[in-house]
Amino acid sequence: MNNIKTLKESFTNKDLVNQAFTHRSWVNEHKDERKSNERMEFLGDAILEFVVSKEIYTMFPDKEEGFLTALRANLVNTIALSEVAEKLNLGPELYLSKGEDDGGGRFNSSLLADTVEAIIGAIFIDRGLDGAEQFIKENILINIKDKIASPLKDFKSRLQEMVQSKGFSAPKYQVIEEAGPDHNKKFVVEVIVNDTAWGRGEGKSKNAAEQEAACQALSKKVQ
Repeated sequence: MNNIKTLKESFTNKDLVNQAFTHRSWVNEHKDERKSNERMEFLGDAILEFVVSKEIYTMFPDKEEGFLTALRANLVNTIALSEVAEKLNLGPELYLSKGEDDGGGRFNSSLLADTVEAIIGAIFIDRGLDGAEQFIKENILINIKDKIASPLKDFKSRLQEMVQSKGFSAPKYQVIEEAGPDHNKKFVVEVIVNDTAWGRGEGKSKNAAEQEAACQALSKKVQ
């Protein structure tokens, strides 16, 4: 399933795929037409973590928990999922408000990653766990070889090592935004090095946002 047409055609219930692409901002401008993809995203997030955990547990029987945790994080973080969204060309399909669209929402890595999770949730509702597993294997687990070819330390650890090698103090992470209900929080975090913001990340937990901020800092500073 390597293109958007094939993905859409795979759904038995076409309403589910439309909802999977619907951002809450669009719902605010189109009252009572349909719900946003937030509940699907919540479901898809849990299914994604389960399937990836199960697959890499089986795939690497001799590896310790630390390796498996780092590999899973490298496969399902916001940056990795947004890359999956870009390969599938999901951006043009999103239902966004005019403001979100004008603000670059179709290229927002966090929004794109959330959409991938919503699609997984929608596939699970439409075709069950087997369908969701197939999508995850074809679009996310396919990248395992690339991931294990690179260092598997988490992004915060890698950034700290790089920063200290330059003689700077350890990075500091500060929450600059916190929004949403307890079951669906969003944190925005900046990572500060040498009194300068090196990166910004979003996530459903402080740690996830910090990891994305560190990932962004590494991608900008390590050339």
